Order: sequence, then structure tokens, then C-alpha cells
Amino acid sequence: MKRFSVISIGAIVAALLLFPTVLFAATADEIMKKSQAAFLYPGKDFKARVMMKLISKGGQERVREMTMLRKNYGEVGGNQKYFIYFFQPADVKDMTFMVYKYPGRDADRWLFVPAINMVRRIAAKDKHSSFVGSDFTYEDVSGRNLEDDTHTLIKEEKIGPKDCFVVKNTPKAGDVDYSYKLSWVDKANFLPLKEEYYDRRGELYRVFSADEVKYVKGFPTVTKRTMKNLQSGHTTEVSYSKTDYNIGIDDSLFSERFLKQPPKKWIE
Repeated sequence: MKRFSVISIGAIVAALLLFPTVLFAATADEIMKKSQAAFLYPGKDFKARVMMKLISKGGQERVREMTMLRKNYGEVGGNQKYFIYFFQPADVKDMTFMVYKYPGRDADRWLFVPAINMVRRIAAKDKHSSFVGSDFTYEDVSGRNLEDDTHTLIKEEKIGPKDCFVVKNTPKAGDVDYSYKLSWVDKANFLPLKEEYYDRRGELYRVFSADEVKYVKGFPTVTKRTMKNLQSGHTTEVSYSKTDYNIGIDDSLFSERFLKQPPKKWIE
């Protein structure tokens, strides 16, 4: 019996040494799936008033105020629709943004610009462009498909008192402006507490942080978040208020008709 135990343990150790990447990859995929569920898919639908503060390197500030609505269709990681209405400043007032997100392929995105009374389609190649002048991209707003990256669990460490998994996310295609991203995922609720983006030279250039988490109808929700561009010195601070889940958002909201004339019931 003793000899059998020694051989078994030796075989297990050998397997771990030979195949660490496979074992960690499976775990990392599950972590990122749970993180996506916690961050992007809680509830059947979601609504919040959003204040976005754009801060230049010199400290000048601009504020954008909007209402964000989101509705899920099917299971976690499945179809979603987003609708955003802008209140201020004057140059974006009454502008609207809509996203149809699909698993396994690029999302469809539209922007209504009231100044020219035109609905403009956001091309897939522009999904990594700045979202209305902020340090967040169009893709950041609705999230990236998990299948677009390879995920590897590289370590575990704390952010303050919170224990986190640290996962490396490497794009499978070269259509993004970063070579990889590190995600610190809270072990308790699977929210991403921090993300670091590294450019193609391997230098850190963008950092996301979840600055405040509150429970809304039982769902842990990031109500304050920051994205910093270390190369430009520009920062975007975002705060959520009037957050709510499962309010019964009508499917009809997500249409070109309401991009031009959104119903007050949903945007106020």
C-alpha cells in the first residue's frame, strides 16, 4: 500500500509539471466566465444614471451625464442589448448609443447624432476607439467576448483586504491595441477589481479600477470606476446612481425609432 501511494503521488506531481498550462487554462476560463456573469450579466435587465468625468493631464475636467439601460436575452454570455442616452454637455445632448451584442461574433453598434439627424453605424474596426472622448473604448462599454482571448491564471494576490485571482487575457487576433491584459478578479464575488492593459511593446498604458462596490437587489455592483491612460495622462472617472435591476425594459426600446426619439419613461 505504501509503495502504491508513493507511485500515485509521483504520477500526479509529474502530470502537474508536464501540463500546468492546460490545468490553469481550464480554471482561468471558468474564472473569467463567472467574472463576466457578475460584471456584465446580473439580473434580467439593468438601468443607471451615469456621470462620466473626463480629466486631462493638466487637471481640466469635462462631465458627461447619461442614462444606461441593458437587457439580457438567454443565458450568461448570450445576447444583450444596450441603450445609452446623453443629457449633457450641450455638444452631446440627445445623442444616443445602442449595442446589439452576440456571443462569438462582433457586436452591432449605432450612434445617433442629433446635430445632423443621422444614425451612424460604428464599424467593427472602430470598437477600440474612444467612447465619446473618454479613456473607455466602445468595446469596454458592453464588454469583450470571452472567446476572443486566451485566459491563463498566473497567480493569486490581494488588493487591499480582498483575495483575487490574477488572470492574463491574451487576444487571439491582432485587431486590438494591446498585447495582453491582466485582470484581478475578486474571489468572493468575481467582480474585476483591477485591469492592466499592456501595449504591443509590453508597456503598461491603461489601468482600470473598481473604486466602489455596492449591493443592489442582492447583486454586487461596481458603482464607481476609473480608467487611466498612463501614456497620455488622461483619466476618466465614472459613477453610477439610481441603479436598478429587473425593471422590465421593453424590447421596443432597442430600435432605430427610439434612437431618434427615446421614451422619457426609460431615460429619466
